[in-house]
Amino acid sequence: MSDLQQQFLRKAARQKRKILFLRILFFVIFIAIWEIATRLEWMDSFIFSSPSRIILCFVEMAKSHTIFYHIGVTLGETFLSFFLVIVIGILLAILLWWNETIAKVLEPYLVVLNSLPKTALAPVFIVWLGNNMKTIIVAAVSVAVFSTTITLYNTFLEMDPGKIKMIQTLGGSKKDILCKLILPGNIPAIISAMKVDIGLTLVGVIIGEFVAAKAGLGYLIIYGSQVFKLDYVLLSIVILCLISTGLYLFISFLEKYYQRHYSV
Repeated sequence: MSDLQQQFLRKAARQKRKILFLRILFFVIFIAIWEIATRLEWMDSFIFSSPSRIILCFVEMAKSHTIFYHIGVTLGETFLSFFLVIVIGILLAILLWWNETIAKVLEPYLVVLNSLPKTALAPVFIVWLGNNMKTIIVAAVSVAVFSTTITLYNTFLEMDPGKIKMIQTLGGSKKDILCKLILPGNIPAIISAMKVDIGLTLVGVIIGEFVAAKAGLGYLIIYGSQVFKLDYVLLSIVILCLISTGLYLFISFLEKYYQRHYSV
């Protein structure tokens, strides 16, 4: 490795450490200002809570395992919804790619469904499915599945036509094109869609829990706001931030692992 390359790598490493330090510093300053403002009564701690009150609330709920139950419910619904979004999105994208007529018929409907505000559909899902987990799962799936389908379908269409022509010239069928070119060649696009979907499904689950849940972090937010226990609300929001960050980092790890071991 040349001196210029080593110098560039050292500079990139310093820049990365600097960014990480500034991120941590910004977070620490924000938490400190929030805590100080509530202790000096610049802000009402009953309305805005405080970091110390949130920690005490977590410890109290952890002793009775209540908070872990709510977290488990939300995570379970999120993982199930995420799995359904990926499977349904890929299958629908394959169907649209496979049959051009179906694609032209369904594409405007998918665009319309994707643009609908999903919070408006949640009460309808309750009437159709009842006040249960099915409503939450359907609400979460509806938030992400249409955008996933449209994105993957357009990505499938962008595959190199020269490679498709080569498979056809060698006697390959449409199934061969799909299995040997389209799907393997679009794994990075599928992983990128997963990075977006994991956040969208979590949002969808919370929307569903707002209107049709007896447990979960969304339910805890609504319950806390109704009985004026704002510590519950802020604690749930903090945990949701941590969960969304953790899930995104997990998908990013899978993406880097694939790029390191399987990408050409």
